[in-house]
Amino acid sequence: MSKTRRTYTREFKLEVLRAQEHGKKVAELCRIYEISPTNINRWNREFQTNPEHAFSGNGNPYKENAKLAEYERLLGQAHAEIAFLKKTLSCLERRLAEQRKREGLR
Repeated sequence: MSKTRRTYTREFKLEVLRAQEHGKKVAELCRIYEISPTNINRWNREFQTNPEHAFSGNGNPYKENAKLAEYERLLGQAHAEIAFLKKTLSCLERRLAEQRKREGLR
């Protein structure tokens, strides 16, 4: 028999954290809300790290970081392509100049 994973709303998580701020102990909150102390500690860390974006997704707080990393990767790739094209262009211009010089000598 498999257990289903419980999901909690943003409001529920904030309610638990507010109760903790008002002096309730983690063990007491675990009994009241029937949740694990690990959850409360993780929610607290996530909220302390980034309060306005905490609990915004479907359990994935790293979406923004992943998106930023993807943009940085694309930017680096574009820089490498531009450098390659500049080098290729200078080589082609040099060859064209040499070819014109040779044709002019004939």
